[in-house]
Amino acid sequence: MSNSNELEDSSAPLIEHLAELRTRLIRSVLAFLVGMVICFAFGGQLLDFLLDPIEKTMRDLGNPNPVMQYTAPQEYFFTLIRISMVGGLALAFPVIGYQLWRFVAPGLYKNEKDAFLPFLIASPALFLLGAAFSHYVVIPLAMAFFLGFADFPSFVSAILVGEEVEGSMEAAKEGIDIVFNGKVNESLDITLKMIVAFGLCFQLPVLLTLMGKAGLASAAGLRNTRKYAVVGILTVAALVTPPDVTTQLILFTVVYGLYEISIFLVARVETKREAQLRAEGYYDDEEEFDDPLMAEFDADEAENAKESDK
Repeated sequence: MSNSNELEDSSAPLIEHLAELRTRLIRSVLAFLVGMVICFAFGGQLLDFLLDPIEKTMRDLGNPNPVMQYTAPQEYFFTLIRISMVGGLALAFPVIGYQLWRFVAPGLYKNEKDAFLPFLIASPALFLLGAAFSHYVVIPLAMAFFLGFADFPSFVSAILVGEEVEGSMEAAKEGIDIVFNGKVNESLDITLKMIVAFGLCFQLPVLLTLMGKAGLASAAGLRNTRKYAVVGILTVAALVTPPDVTTQLILFTVVYGLYEISIFLVARVETKREAQLRAEGYYDDEEEFDDPLMAEFDADEAENAKESDK
């Protein structure tokens, strides 16, 4: 009888935690749905904003009236749905983060709360910074590269033959006119992928610093794995960006810079932890002392002490 009571008592906290988790998830989903509806109401304006780099590039290349098309009746509607989902998640993230915090905070100590809360605030800020960098810097460069490539063969042939560039370009216009008829969903797909990719890459300092606080990463270890980090960053840059060298180099430079910043942040975390351990008396300098000559001297002293005892 007592065993069954113990089992019932032990299962009660688990049921309470599951009920609490369900409540937090329901509130998060409701916030996401509300944000999605709001974004869908302004879907046209959001689509114009996301396609703005392509529009400006087309105007710079001589197209006074840029046109984007869709080839299926449902394509534009589902494009707005995709925008609404991404925008709704962005709008609901403060609520989702707060619900996550309320679920996790009761199980944390005060120092753990103080350590976790700044990262919860820094994560969306860094994501927005990465998304803005992608939208205003990287995507215009990528669009200029791809859309401007149509005139590139004529430009190169004019240089190789020795003709005037303007005359060659005019001659090219006398033939078949090759124009860009962009599809809405495909153009938006490139834009959203790059925004999400850069936003996630900007989370690197948050991730590595959290690992440093948890003792899963050290500044010395991150310094020793620089060459592997370079290979990994280059691989990610090749996978998540369009196949042009300019965009890949930009992503590599930014992410590698964030990696170096992460090393600095992890080193600061270790310094603060060491200072705290010293203040609490848990840190022993003698344990960290690693001099071979002194170690040999201590061994000789210990041996002499044993002989004198005999």
